[in-house]
Amino acid sequence: MIFSGFLLTVFVASLMLTYALRQYALANSLIDIPNSRSSHSIPTPRGGGVAIVVSFLIALPVSYKLQLVDFPTMIGLCGAGGLVAMLGFADDHGHIAARWRLVGHFAAAGWALFWLGGEAQISLVGYLIGLNWITGILLAVYLVWMLNLYNFMDGIDGLASVEAISVCLCACLVYWVSGYYALMWTPFLLVACVAGFLCWNFPPARIFMGDAGSGFLGLMVGLLAIISCSKMPDLLWCWLILLGVFIVDATWTLLRRLARGDRIYEAHRSHAYQYASRHHGSHKTVVYAVLAINLLWLTPLAVMTAIGLVSGVLALAIAYIPLILGAIKYKAGVPEASGPGIN
Repeated sequence: MIFSGFLLTVFVASLMLTYALRQYALANSLIDIPNSRSSHSIPTPRGGGVAIVVSFLIALPVSYKLQLVDFPTMIGLCGAGGLVAMLGFADDHGHIAARWRLVGHFAAAGWALFWLGGEAQISLVGYLIGLNWITGILLAVYLVWMLNLYNFMDGIDGLASVEAISVCLCACLVYWVSGYYALMWTPFLLVACVAGFLCWNFPPARIFMGDAGSGFLGLMVGLLAIISCSKMPDLLWCWLILLGVFIVDATWTLLRRLARGDRIYEAHRSHAYQYASRHHGSHKTVVYAVLAINLLWLTPLAVMTAIGLVSGVLALAIAYIPLILGAIKYKAGVPEASGPGIN
């Protein structure tokens, strides 16, 4: 009862803070004006993701006091998440050069790995690989890519929020069936923070997340995966499976744009989910489709991996093949003519 009351309090705090941020954005003209690269057509306040950041970073020390998280988890998540959120917040209010953002992102990843990665192990075709300088670099690149791809995928109403909520809840199911109950608290806490914001961001959105929120969310889900593989190496594969929709769409689109010589940090709307929202004329349809994929396709594969019915590498391949075909079907990474957005 105490724990559920705490989560409810966090949800309400995020909900009310999002409302306050919307009023602040309206009063200070922090409005996202639609352009040829937008997926919306109505001017909308931005920066609401700060509510997720603030509520989560306040709730973490309280969780530590309640002995729900340990000290390395609290300090690692707070330090790295706070740095990424500050960079995103500054970029939301005035442009920061991509190279300096990247330096900050790697600094945040390094801080998090220092506190959280010491016991991390990766299971690869029957071999356990511990943390060394090679795997440390790979995990840092993974974290930086996760926070940036989450930013890229936050392009239509509600998608980034629903992805975070569904993936975290499904990860809790994976923890439950595999017996790692102590790992469930932090994902539940993140769900409560994001759910409060989603009440204002569900299509049609009344406020957008902004770089502060999307980068923070990408880093947090990436770190939750690393925390889990310090307990059971195969759990990293479970997270990579659950995050498949975002990883495949963003990575396939990036590779296509790199092959074409595009500037990868330049705004565009050539992700598969953006093409899908225009094809179906609805953000909500795409959000529900992603939710269904997560629940009905990716979660069963993650559960089977966690209980040892299938290896992580094989399950990942099975999970990703249809997603890659979907990315190809919806022309991910293919340039498109300018046009109006979809509400």
